[in-house]
Amino acid sequence: MPSEIIGTGRALPKFVMGNDTLSKQFKISASEIVRKTGVQQRHWAAPEDKPSGLALEAAKKALTSAGRQPEDLDLILVSTTTPDMYFPSTACLVQRDLKARPIPAFDINASCSGFLYALSLADQSIQDGSAKTVLVIATDVKSRFIDPKDESTAILFGDGAGAVVLSSGTHGIQKIALGADGAYHSLIHLPGGGARQPITYRSLKDGQHYMQMQGKRLFRVAVRKMETALSTFLAELELSFDEIDFYIFHQANVRILEALFKRISLPPHKTEITLSQFGNTSSSTIPIALDTAVRAGKLKKGDRVILSAFGGGVTWGNILLKW
Repeated sequence: MPSEIIGTGRALPKFVMGNDTLSKQFKISASEIVRKTGVQQRHWAAPEDKPSGLALEAAKKALTSAGRQPEDLDLILVSTTTPDMYFPSTACLVQRDLKARPIPAFDINASCSGFLYALSLADQSIQDGSAKTVLVIATDVKSRFIDPKDESTAILFGDGAGAVVLSSGTHGIQKIALGADGAYHSLIHLPGGGARQPITYRSLKDGQHYMQMQGKRLFRVAVRKMETALSTFLAELELSFDEIDFYIFHQANVRILEALFKRISLPPHKTEITLSQFGNTSSSTIPIALDTAVRAGKLKKGDRVILSAFGGGVTWGNILLKW
């Protein structure tokens, strides 16, 4: 039986960073920020906010939506590139705060594609019988890794978490395709802080602990790779773009999405765009957009839904759901 999404939820920090503030900082108009990114505002974490706290809030909403309790869970997966700490995993902290049973809980790092990677593992666990109910969360607090002098990242990224609960059902995940190409790792990365380049006075001074992004190259690679991967995915399914009822893409940048939509002739009513409200929240963009679409009643039972992502690594993925 397919693994089915039976509940969704999202969580966002309370503080909203608007374009007016950023326009003064970077001497760029608010309208130009929208033109470049599609973002009108983004939520940024306050000092007391933690990735695990946002994950916990999203998880509770997803569990309520699914009609499940923490004790029903058999596995917790968290996608994040901004964990609370190196170890233990953010998933273990969520397990503790949910007061769930002593079940497996661990993190996944596949950048903006991480939520789809986590869904793949959740699906496998349900298919092989090792889990009946799985909680998948994506949570990222990118604002703490933004160079305050770097316009390209400061105007784009936001913070947030999204979660889903999966169980076996009559509908659900039909096909998954994931990929990666580490040759492009430098297009967007955070070089400092790991064992390769641990924290030192010099690395801090050189800004190695801020995100670094090659925007123009990343744009070209992202559009090409997303179109190719999605076209191949649908060809293997023997489906056309028109036969898919709804698409939910990683909310990377409005220019990337518009270029992709033009290439595949996607009408606006077939997708959910949350960039203007929340910005690019890394791996949590897809579950946040999914929750938004679900609560707006945009998905109908039996709809064919594609989840599609591209992110650092570089990584990518596509998943077909029957809603």
